[in-house]
Amino acid sequence: MKSSSGRPAAPAALVIESSVVEGLPAEGALLLRMSGSLDAHGAEVWAEELRAHLDRADRAGLRPVLDMAHVQLGGAAVLRTLSETTRSRTGRPDLVIVRARPGVREAVHLARLTGVRLYATLEEALGELARAASRVEELPAWRSQMADPVRPSYEDLHKEVRALRARVRTAPVIGMAQGVLMVRYGLPDSGAAFRALREASQRFNVPLRVLVSAVVVARAPSGEVWFPGRRPLPVPQLRILARGGRDPRYRRRVLDAVLHEALAIGRAPGGHVQLVDPAVHALTLETHHGCAEAFLDHLVRGRGEGTADAVARTRGRQVSVPDVATDVLLSDECRCVLLAGGARAVHSVPVLSSAGSCTGVIGLHWPDAGHRPTAAQTEALALLASDTSAWLSWYHRSVLLDALEHLHHALARTTR
Repeated sequence: MKSSSGRPAAPAALVIESSVVEGLPAEGALLLRMSGSLDAHGAEVWAEELRAHLDRADRAGLRPVLDMAHVQLGGAAVLRTLSETTRSRTGRPDLVIVRARPGVREAVHLARLTGVRLYATLEEALGELARAASRVEELPAWRSQMADPVRPSYEDLHKEVRALRARVRTAPVIGMAQGVLMVRYGLPDSGAAFRALREASQRFNVPLRVLVSAVVVARAPSGEVWFPGRRPLPVPQLRILARGGRDPRYRRRVLDAVLHEALAIGRAPGGHVQLVDPAVHALTLETHHGCAEAFLDHLVRGRGEGTADAVARTRGRQVSVPDVATDVLLSDECRCVLLAGGARAVHSVPVLSSAGSCTGVIGLHWPDAGHRPTAAQTEALALLASDTSAWLSWYHRSVLLDALEHLHHALARTTR
């Protein structure tokens, strides 16, 4: 095609238009409609613009979907850009492409870009994503159902042992809470105290270990009302709550959202969140993703000393360990479990209360040594930690105190 002057017409500039598409049960999709021509010269510009859109999708908790129906030319330029993009998105959702032209589809297929998923239409892509999101995330895993259908995998056994160790750590606090309630309300036995704790835990969807810890550390009630003069607090306006309409009363969902956001900000394939248990003054594992079993077991066993999390908690500021193998901040035991699990760089972000005390830590892991968050990522992680602190303060002063007040009323009635 030539212009009126007889010279070849310049390729139409590639344009990316974004819009949010609802329709997934757990998340929305950020649809990126592309039009124009892509050649080798424009591939770098396209790659930079595409990464900016993908970062926006990840920060918003949206699934990126590329509509490439109107992208001309391309070939090797498109393939190179997609390959670089998928490599940089390690640990994040796949790159979904819809309505790609035959040349692009064939190139992606031959290059075996495992991070790219192709669909003929947008409806087909959304349907498959919706079905995947609605499935149970953690189905029972078996090493070989054909060979031995009743033998659990090593991963299952590790999880079971880790859960048992967590219960062993929680058991003394449960016993303390039972003793407090027996003395305070004249209960006949520890079973009556435990049933009351379990009922309050289930009614307010507060984990039992969180409730018993609060019973142990809270001042004793002096009247019919445990916390007189308390007024309902407004839910803080936070980014982690606004996305997806998350209910702030559901502790695990909010903490999972915090971890998801941290992984997206840091472009990290693995990470975890720990919060301080006030009854034992120690960090307790709350949620995790992409962490090796040995490292999780290390945390659950209470081996917090010699970790980046412990240093961040003590110093009250973010701590980077770009080389796990050589950094003197880590203990030898922590170094060994991190290296055995494939973590070569870690970063810990303290969650600080308004008074400046550390109430938790967000940790990120990378498989490559030398990784250190950029200044922008560090600032974004600090804002995320601030939001987490604000939510945690609201949760403790609202949901948790409601559960304690209910427990007090229920036991006071039974002992009159």
